[in-house]
Amino acid sequence: MTLTTTEGAAVDFDAAPDRYKHWRLDLDGEIATVNLLVDEAGGLVPGYQLKMNSYDLGVDIELYDIVQRLRFEHPEVRSVVMTGGLERMFCAGANIRMLAQSSHAWKVNFCKFTNETRNGIEDATQNSGQTWIAALNGTAAGGGYELALACDQIVLVDDGSSTVSLPEVPLLGVLPGTGGLTRVVDKRHVRKDRADLFATKSEGYRGATAVEWGLIDETVPRARFDEVVRGRAQAAAANSRRPRQATGVVLTPLARTEDRDSISYSHVTARIDRDARRVDITVQAPAERPPADAAAVLALGVDYWPLAVTRQLDDLILRLRTNEHLIGTWVLRTAGDSGTVLAYDEQLAELADDWFVNEVRHYFKRTLKRLDVSSRSLIAVIEPGSCFAGLLLELALAADRQYMLAGVYEDVDPDAEPATIVVAASNDGAYPMGNGLSRLESRFWGHGDGLAAVRAELGKPLDAEAADRFGLVTVALDDIDFADELRIVLEERASLSPDALTGMEANHRFVGPETIETKIFGRLTAWQNWIFIRPNASGPDGALRRFGTGQRGDYDLNRV
Repeated sequence: MTLTTTEGAAVDFDAAPDRYKHWRLDLDGEIATVNLLVDEAGGLVPGYQLKMNSYDLGVDIELYDIVQRLRFEHPEVRSVVMTGGLERMFCAGANIRMLAQSSHAWKVNFCKFTNETRNGIEDATQNSGQTWIAALNGTAAGGGYELALACDQIVLVDDGSSTVSLPEVPLLGVLPGTGGLTRVVDKRHVRKDRADLFATKSEGYRGATAVEWGLIDETVPRARFDEVVRGRAQAAAANSRRPRQATGVVLTPLARTEDRDSISYSHVTARIDRDARRVDITVQAPAERPPADAAAVLALGVDYWPLAVTRQLDDLILRLRTNEHLIGTWVLRTAGDSGTVLAYDEQLAELADDWFVNEVRHYFKRTLKRLDVSSRSLIAVIEPGSCFAGLLLELALAADRQYMLAGVYEDVDPDAEPATIVVAASNDGAYPMGNGLSRLESRFWGHGDGLAAVRAELGKPLDAEAADRFGLVTVALDDIDFADELRIVLEERASLSPDALTGMEANHRFVGPETIETKIFGRLTAWQNWIFIRPNASGPDGALRRFGTGQRGDYDLNRV
């Protein structure tokens, strides 16, 4: 069974500008304007209207597409203004009717994808030289204000009525689910007592108070609003490192083949075993070595292997996570020549200052982060023919466990080359997790001697014995025991409580420092996940279901 729309169709994450229902993208040289004008009748599923620029998953799928296209297709864009297309209303946040009628799994996946898109906006400002500016032409409530919080700057129109607010706690009995609480205090540095007042005052704040507290950067009369926003966009553009003369790369539609039990792309395949509640994902190494230089890389565009494989992985993760919620175990495999993988790995480092290669590197980083926060058990299988090296080793390091065959399958291919793994310099910081650490540092958290020993082996092929000795795999077994051990492990995983596994995995994966990202995907998401299913929010008399009826939620007053 899949998590589907009420019409029975699986969610499709494909989008393109000529099919946008809810956003308009206008380009004016180095400044792009992203205008939210939601089609009220354009909900992803039936049963609600998207009034007052409220949004659902379909609105965010389009926004994610915009963020990606601005980064890859428009190197000339150096600042992005996000505004609303309705009078006196920027965005009312997530659609309450949609949330009230959705399953718990749908709500959680919706909020997770929305959070990842917000993080992508922040990553564009930080790493792409595309500064996002929220031009709030009217009220920004709940998720609408959270959308603004993802931007680097926030300007609110001063019209006597427009406010910013997070009304979820007082009105809905839930939390601002797309990072609002965290970004208010950790990013905007709003004092905690003021943040408490703000998050419990449903009407929010405007004007001088909002500026003084740090909720916004500036409030401007409507007569000067466009002028001030334009000035900020121009100033941000002037400080950008984006190339002024460069050719973008068009993100053409992905070629994908699907049936009930498989999803296939040119470099990634997924085979679903529904009885075992497992999917086997194989990532294929490139067939040829990388092109000669940055110009040749750009000429390949979407066919440049690191970008192609990242787009396919990204799409697969989203589809499995949203449409296949009963498939709880993802088995990660690779196939091909480690040498070609490492050649691309080295090129990505050598050309890191090139704008296009920089975008590819950060996209791969964000896709790995999406894997990290997916509520699925991740098991890496390393066997003859694998190519877990450099950037593809990140997949194994992201896994909860790694099983490596020592030697070969004697009854299948006794002449095969035994599997090896290669730790490259890129594994030591090029693709940090949400906690700011590399997956290698996270693996050896608190074991500096182990990390130092691995660093001394960078670039060397490590067989099963060495990988086990250096602590890079969970288990290394010969073929007498390997298949049975792996079968037992996968069967055991499928027998355990998915709820307990999700909590356990999320806790183990993110060691060490706490960041805005780990708070949003760990602490905040965990609490919100719990609150979503409590009667005070989602029960028949809960605030979420009573919203708009004129009745307040009937709360169980026990503190738990």
